[in-house]
Amino acid sequence: MAAATVVLVVILQIGFIIRALLRAGLSPTARLAWVTVISALPGAGIAAYFLFGEIRLARAGRERMREVRNKLQAAQRRTPDHNIVHTGAAYPAFAAGLATSQFPPLGGNRLTLLCEGDAMMHDVFDAIGQARDHVHVLFYIWLPDATGTRMAQALMAAARRGVTCRVLVDDHGARRLIRSNLWQLMGAAGVALERAAPVGNPFISLLFQRIDLRNHRKIIVVDNRLSWVGSRNCADAAFAIKPRFAPWVDILVRLEGPVVQQQQAVFLHDWMTHHAEDLSHMLRAPAPPAPQGNVVAQVIASGPDDIYTTPSDALRAMIYAATERMTLTTPYYVPDPALHTAICSAAERGVHTDLILPARNDSAIVGAASESLYPDLLRAGVRIHLFTPGLIHSKIVTVDGQFGMIGTANLDHRSFDLNYENSLLFHCASFTECLDQRQRSYMDRATRIDRADVADWSIIRRLRNNTLALASPLL
Repeated sequence: MAAATVVLVVILQIGFIIRALLRAGLSPTARLAWVTVISALPGAGIAAYFLFGEIRLARAGRERMREVRNKLQAAQRRTPDHNIVHTGAAYPAFAAGLATSQFPPLGGNRLTLLCEGDAMMHDVFDAIGQARDHVHVLFYIWLPDATGTRMAQALMAAARRGVTCRVLVDDHGARRLIRSNLWQLMGAAGVALERAAPVGNPFISLLFQRIDLRNHRKIIVVDNRLSWVGSRNCADAAFAIKPRFAPWVDILVRLEGPVVQQQQAVFLHDWMTHHAEDLSHMLRAPAPPAPQGNVVAQVIASGPDDIYTTPSDALRAMIYAATERMTLTTPYYVPDPALHTAICSAAERGVHTDLILPARNDSAIVGAASESLYPDLLRAGVRIHLFTPGLIHSKIVTVDGQFGMIGTANLDHRSFDLNYENSLLFHCASFTECLDQRQRSYMDRATRIDRADVADWSIIRRLRNNTLALASPLL
């Protein structure tokens, strides 16, 4: 019996190794990591690969997403007056964004950077209070705290006066809201509620799909006229589920103009994927008139249903276009090798490159994996700033004071490969300067580290970082 068990395990090992070697869309480093894990830890490695080694989506769900995407693309109103063939330095990034989510760059937009802290959400609440037709809300995390309660109250009040309100939340990230009385109250008030990426019974679900694929998007659309994009979840900056890392410092930007329809399309895609309601007609209706702006913008929506194009493609195009300066802010820095190389290469060729990270990461594993990359970054000339008063949660990249990207995607494998994300690529010198000012305020509250600081790390710390970095392609 023991010999038969050993033979069975070896056969399974060989089978899973071959499967990992044949899997499409896997980088060589990730492929090597999985082969090593399966070989070194026969039972655990096989189980880990089965659970997390492949992006498995239920067939019905994948077909539903394809059907919805085709329907919305057919309904999408084309606005030739706003479509732009961008010929400047940002053109390759916009082209990569178009390949990722099929949205063209659009001109005539206005972007407004909101203040830092809980007060940023007042802009959203005020707009919901003035909504006339519909309010669409999508959040990864929604806590039943002061901010979450006020959002629910604003939606319930809007629903009671006849505004159609639809709320979509990630089943895992918003589980505290779903289990709270607020969820029931919103439903009773007439707010349409839906859960994205439902987990259900995990022991059954994992047989058919990965259960750690999350909808990490944050989208609010009011009357197809206003929208918001950024890193802010529907929760207080005090972030009750991880208070010792508080305050969580986020960014939120109000959008006006034709790009709002792209945000609407992303929301409708997710809503219709999980709900039978066909809302494609909302993309055929003419958008309300908006103030004429001077920002060229493009929504980049990504997810695990497309393993070949990710926000990393547009980010690399941005970075290779940089000639003078570049600033990157992210809470989680575990990028794919190509993106890490692009950042180091920019610094090496003389681009003034600043990277802003949290001094204390809420994920110890991700924090250690990030630290393992500090020597490469510092050697290349990247200036690393560790934000100290709380956890920096903003996701910002700006290039040469001309263009940049904001949104929900972190600079890590999870955002690029496993999460549903939405980001905004933009070209506008004045708005880029607003973001650069905000990032300079982050650096004013950060501690800069250099190569001497890293050289003083203990052997144990370096061993820990480099050991955990071996798993970074799998994180």
